[in-house]
Amino acid sequence: MLEDPRRKQQLQKLIIKLGLPATAPVNWKLLDLALIHPSISTTHNYEQLEFVGDAVIRLVAAELLLETYPNEPVGEFAAIRSIMVSDRILAGLAERYGIEPYLIIGTNATGNPIGRQSWLADAFEAVLGALYLSTYNMDLVRPWLDEALKRQAEEVRNDPARQNYKDALQEWTQGKHKILPTYKVTENPNFQTPEARFISEVWLRDRLLGKGLGGSKKRAEQAAAKEAFFALKDEE
Repeated sequence: MLEDPRRKQQLQKLIIKLGLPATAPVNWKLLDLALIHPSISTTHNYEQLEFVGDAVIRLVAAELLLETYPNEPVGEFAAIRSIMVSDRILAGLAERYGIEPYLIIGTNATGNPIGRQSWLADAFEAVLGALYLSTYNMDLVRPWLDEALKRQAEEVRNDPARQNYKDALQEWTQGKHKILPTYKVTENPNFQTPEARFISEVWLRDRLLGKGLGGSKKRAEQAAAKEAFFALKDEE
């Protein structure tokens, strides 16, 4: 039982955000632990629950894909699931459900915006681990997570680039022009959110194909490649 009544009230608000009732059979001590970053304690943190949650999200994604697309080949399942359980997607889900305000994290970690995606994804997995271990089944997970994962799976299936726009753009430029695109990445002097720290431009010889913003250089390049990929597809 969680001793701090104020913390329990906070966690009940999070549970409601997830779409579960405040009276759900949650192990509040585990959920509290799931929201303690290793920068706070090297021994009392979310890492073990994250380990469990990683298995939970992979199983939920596998079950959902099998139920929703029963005629897809296994290779397609694996390709879609790898994107669904990526740090980028899980961090996005953590943001969607408002997990960050409940996370207890040291200032040295919050001061590193590049690592934000990683610890958001880790915390999200840890929350899943805590909810699973509360009942040892998916009763506290699938009722709210299925809808978000189904939407993500459909987006991936309908995306010709499988959300890896750098590879897709490279294949397109090689096929059409026998040349690879180049990227120019600079730090954004006016960024106001961690997700806009870097600006990337992608060029094909002397032609600017697209621009993008990202919290890391790689994410900015992916954003620029995405803009370029769809712009070139529209020209076909």
